[in-house]
Amino acid sequence: MSTEGKNTTSSRAKVLTIYFSRSGNTREIANQIHQMVGGDIMEIQIVTPYPDDYNAVVKQANVELNSGYKPPLKTKIEDIGSYDVIFLGSPNWCQTIAPPVRSFLSQADLSGKFIAPFITHGGGGSGRSVADIAALCRDSTILDALVVRGGKPGKKAITELLSKLEVRG
Repeated sequence: MSTEGKNTTSSRAKVLTIYFSRSGNTREIANQIHQMVGGDIMEIQIVTPYPDDYNAVVKQANVELNSGYKPPLKTKIEDIGSYDVIFLGSPNWCQTIAPPVRSFLSQADLSGKFIAPFITHGGGGSGRSVADIAALCRDSTILDALVVRGGKPGKKAITELLSKLEVRG
């Protein structure tokens, strides 16, 4: 389910910031959010890393996204049910979330959770990332997304989002 208008979460909510980052931009945003709200932070890692070459990554991502492939993850969260709010970070790859994030969302039961997406991009905005997250998390409440070009939105943008979400560290 999705929310409209002002989003509300409890200031006593247990928070997880989880993200996938290849270039470091999404990691930077995740670290800023984590510093401001506390809770736990975890990076989604895949068993077989992507190539270092950007063009090779783009080609592989296109193949994975077009085929529906979900790369195996090294990341395991034993107690995902204990979290109330999940800040979920992904780069925009081909107008959607990166395949490792799709893998995570396909494996994790996020029913009843508040999910606050943050999407980094190089000029393509969020694409259909938020809609795709909502489709994979039908029994979750999808909060307003933070959409950032590159990895440095500044604390003001994050503070404004957190204020809107009523999440405090």
